[in-house]
Amino acid sequence: MTGNYVIKSDNLSKKFGDFELNLTEFGIPKGCATALVGENGAGKSTLLNILSGIRRDYKGSLTYFDKYNNIEDKGLRDLIGYTGTGMYFIPSWTGNQIRELSKIMYKDFNEDKFMNIARSLDLDYDIFMKPAKPNSKLSDGNKVKLQLACVFARDTKLLIMDEPASPLDPLMRDALSEMIRKYIKAGQGERTVFFSTHNISDMENVTDYIMIMEKGKIVEQGYSKDIKEKYRFIKGKDEDFDKVLPNALNLIRTNDGFEGVILSENMEQIKNINIESFIPTLYQISVAIMKGKSKIVIPDL
Repeated sequence: MTGNYVIKSDNLSKKFGDFELNLTEFGIPKGCATALVGENGAGKSTLLNILSGIRRDYKGSLTYFDKYNNIEDKGLRDLIGYTGTGMYFIPSWTGNQIRELSKIMYKDFNEDKFMNIARSLDLDYDIFMKPAKPNSKLSDGNKVKLQLACVFARDTKLLIMDEPASPLDPLMRDALSEMIRKYIKAGQGERTVFFSTHNISDMENVTDYIMIMEKGKIVEQGYSKDIKEKYRFIKGKDEDFDKVLPNALNLIRTNDGFEGVILSENMEQIKNINIESFIPTLYQISVAIMKGKSKIVIPDL
């Protein structure tokens, strides 16, 4: 696999019953924000758990920063930050305990920066009071804010983030995008973010590279600009639906006609049909690709 990657893998696989994560070649490009998009159960969390060292029972090889081959290699964990889903910290821990533990675990942990980020994100300050509220009593959004404060208070080279935007309100999602953007910019090409999401629209403005995962495989990937050039979003009249359908990746009827996504190379096939053509969003592209491979069927209502 050629290119500049912070993580590369060959023949990476993990099987759970009938499900199998199977990546013949995989690489996270260095110096940008990469989004891993897929519906629930596509294998996103499984992959992130393997990359972050939470899961070790996989087949294949992993290389980090072109020099480390094992997540336990000395110095590697100091380069990587991780945020996860669910109950990330021990439920009874308070903010002060989490802060003190982070100081012990990570030599690059900046306590002042941690507290400044916590205040900036309007984190529930009761977890730092005496007596302090345990982190299990925080809202889902505040639990994510606490993780963000911890991970951005370190001097890392790679952030691996599992569904970081999912529990956040729109304002905080925008703040998260800005934090990722600043983190990468400050790294001057040496910092990378790899995050998963099932709704890319929340994070599209910070996504430099996108991977779309279905049933444990990467079915599409590329830099955002290139992917948007590869596809077109189209709209047309209802009477032309059947003429366009064979050439479209995904096409749906709307109240005033139809809309969908088509490969740019197939536009020539429908040039004589009266349609409107637009640059698609990453959301439109990912939904079209996932719909084509999903088992979900819209029921009659």
